Amino acid sequence: MGKIFAVVSQKGGTGKTTTTGALAAAFAERAAEERQKRPTLVVDFDPQAGLTVSLGFDPDKFEQTIYHALIEEVELSRVVVQTKIDGVDLAPANLDLAGAEAELIGQIAWDRTLKDTLATVAARYDLIFIDCPPTLGVLTTNALVAAQVAIVPLQCEFLALRALKQLEKVIATVRKKANPSLDVRLLRTMYDRRTLHAQEVVEEIDRVGGDQVFRAIINRTVKFADATVAGEPILVYAKDSEAAQAYRELAKEVSLL
Repeated sequence: MGKIFAVVSQKGGTGKTTTTGALAAAFAERAAEERQKRPTLVVDFDPQAGLTVSLGFDPDKFEQTIYHALIEEVELSRVVVQTKIDGVDLAPANLDLAGAEAELIGQIAWDRTLKDTLATVAARYDLIFIDCPPTLGVLTTNALVAAQVAIVPLQCEFLALRALKQLEKVIATVRKKANPSLDVRLLRTMYDRRTLHAQEVVEEIDRVGGDQVFRAIINRTVKFADATVAGEPILVYAKDSEAAQAYRELAKEVSLL
């Protein structure tokens, strides 16, 4: 069974989608170097379909998406598509997923729907990464119930610490009611080393999070936006960049979890 990670934050623009795609690409890169076949699945669980777009797909052209696997019980294997990255598959999304919030809440064990859906393909994948929407609603709860680890990207700014407190309440509820073994790791993103404020926030996250904080720090760079426009993860678009190397270091830490 593949290990499942939910990349989650209720705040937009923290680097969730970038992190999901970059980690998948980093593990695919490692598998290729070691000449091992360890496929990774990424799940776009955001109705805005940022991950689908960032991997070079047009969301509107999909007749079946993760929504159909959740709500209409279409086999997930029929929804999954291959990406241009060898060893990385995608369960795409589009705006259809926005309707899942209301439709899931009326079902029995609604919070386990994604977990049960992923279980049908989990044996095929070494790793599964879920790119969550920037909300703390039904979809994010499903992702947290399904995952073994929640990766929380935090922008290196003061408001990120306030947002973390809200997320911690949701995680505590999920642990209490559905997923007691859920682990949490904090990832510092959008770091601008030139500002004293960012340096102070990095130190504060380290102090508050302790062992839960990844050592890797993701710096702010325009290359992330350029990579999205190109439909490629940063490790493909700018493989020798500082940002790409930071995600390789992050992947090493993730592999130890």
